[in-house]
Amino acid sequence: MESLHRTTRLLYTGRSHRAEWFRYGLVVFDTATIVYFILSVSWPQTPLLTAVDTGLGLVILADLAARFWISEDRRAECLRLYTIADLLVVASLLLAPIFTDDLAFLRILRALRLIHSYHLIRDLRRESRFFRLHEDAILAAVHLLVFIFVMASLVFVVAFGDAAGPGAYIDALYFTVSTLTTTGFGDITLTTPGGKLLTVFIMVVGVGLFLQLARAIFQPSRVRYKCPECGLNRHDPDAIHCKHCGEPLKIETEGVSGT
Repeated sequence: MESLHRTTRLLYTGRSHRAEWFRYGLVVFDTATIVYFILSVSWPQTPLLTAVDTGLGLVILADLAARFWISEDRRAECLRLYTIADLLVVASLLLAPIFTDDLAFLRILRALRLIHSYHLIRDLRRESRFFRLHEDAILAAVHLLVFIFVMASLVFVVAFGDAAGPGAYIDALYFTVSTLTTTGFGDITLTTPGGKLLTVFIMVVGVGLFLQLARAIFQPSRVRYKCPECGLNRHDPDAIHCKHCGEPLKIETEGVSGT
């Protein structure tokens, strides 16, 4: 059991090629499940879909249990955003036969696992110069896309449940984007009090996320690395000293590991 615990920890946290390939495999799985969740929101629940949902729920639950098992601070692990998201996703998958499509929109929260995976971000910072230069823009874009699809799925469940199908989901996505951009053509509206509050929420939060993406795209390129002396965490990609305090920096690049 101790050997299994050590092997599992090394796979999730190690720096070996085997560990990196394992984590990239998890990324592929995460990406595939996100695409499946987005597509399946508008599908009617069938025995085959229920079986697939149950299988995915068990795999995600096993990954969640493994991360909790190897965690040094299990309380902090339970409070992490992507852990809470995974719990909601597992609930929506395993309880699907009971609640049918009522919890379907929660599955899109699986994307938070991809966004906030510390080790994935660490690997990308070390191995991808493009990611280091555009990290803020990439993460802001993913945040915005996740928000759009979560809200579109929620709108679909709230307003288009009786017209389940790809066309209804496209209508929900169209409403979400037009509301977020404040262009609102008025051909699709939510007339209930709850629907109006949801519309306000989409506009307020969506505009903020869009502005965050625009700022990340147009601001000068910087890499994220916290100076051990003064705490400044944004530096030029080729910086060897902190511009604020002059402290030597060891920013990770291809073939060089920082400490």
